[in-house]
Amino acid sequence: MKHSTFSKDIILILAASFFYFSSPMLVTPLITGFSGTVGASADLMGIVGGMMNLCALFCRPIVGNLADRISKYNLSFIGAALMTLACLGYILSSNPVTIVIARIINGVGYACCSVCMSTWMSNMLPKERIGSGMGIYGMMNALGMAVAPAIGVKMYQIFGYRLSFGMALVFSVATIVIIQFISDKGEPIKITASKDADHRIQIVDKKVIPVALIIMLFAIPYCATQSFLVNYVETRNLTVSVSLFFPVYAMILLVLRLALKNLFDKRPFHFFLIICSISAFLGIVFLGNMKNNGMLVLAAAFMAGGYGIMCSVCQSTAILLAGEGKRGLANSTYYIGLDLGMTLGPMLGGILFGNIELKWFYPVLLICVPLGIVVYILGTLYKKKS
Repeated sequence: MKHSTFSKDIILILAASFFYFSSPMLVTPLITGFSGTVGASADLMGIVGGMMNLCALFCRPIVGNLADRISKYNLSFIGAALMTLACLGYILSSNPVTIVIARIINGVGYACCSVCMSTWMSNMLPKERIGSGMGIYGMMNALGMAVAPAIGVKMYQIFGYRLSFGMALVFSVATIVIIQFISDKGEPIKITASKDADHRIQIVDKKVIPVALIIMLFAIPYCATQSFLVNYVETRNLTVSVSLFFPVYAMILLVLRLALKNLFDKRPFHFFLIICSISAFLGIVFLGNMKNNGMLVLAAAFMAGGYGIMCSVCQSTAILLAGEGKRGLANSTYYIGLDLGMTLGPMLGGILFGNIELKWFYPVLLICVPLGIVVYILGTLYKKKS
């Protein structure tokens, strides 16, 4: 069933997506510190911090196939229920082992919700409105990314860790409640043509792999910045307010996605790739030459115009490349690329931070930008040959 961009069901999915995304985003800045308070070593604290995304990475191919075969409502309900169970685990944890188990459960639930919600929404949109519709969907993730960590840190400062995790539980329960009121339950689309009726389990959608690699390359510099910006500023003795970066990034991203929402359906992928590559390039250059808060704000703005916009463009492109009936697999392939970027970014950042002069930290990360263009060119040439 196709809906208008702002039908009741789509508004409810947007609200549910805000709450499912906010739940783990609230936990993320707190979980490593909390695991340390119950006896985790420094190494285990790092493992706890990355466990959810690592688990989600391995779950996505399975969830992507399931999302094309069963009701999106059922799978989203399971995902939100698992996230609720994980939050209970955090609240009741008294040792690192239970936290690791809760992180694994959270990763499975997050994989279910992230793939299913986006697929559910895309199936409701007319083909000519997928770009703008998924741009609005991405805005809810950006809003969650801006609001939830701030709520979590503030609650921790006032009430401590466990009550903060209680708010994450409220968010996941809100997801369960909201999806009860969605009329279109996201039943799988029937593909009648025999040549398309492929029931084999697929790990990724081959057509989407170049898009997944491109978003991975855009994510690496951003996620390295996310993990090491504080250390980078402190080590270089820069007089800038690091706390400005992520709120400015989120606000600029919200404005850009609203301003560009109609262009998402009118301009080709390579148009956005060029513009976003230039923007990401400038963002990394400003980070590498940062001297004051003005340069920090400009860096955040250009990173929003680069990585932030490219997230929406790559996701909507993946959905269109796959076609109806395979959008779950397309979304999971896109998220595999995103998860790889979110994993490799901090890892590469750690290697650079510990082994090279810091003045080369961002110039090395800058290599990711032209590599994204190279991937696009190679993917285009391969498509023409085949």
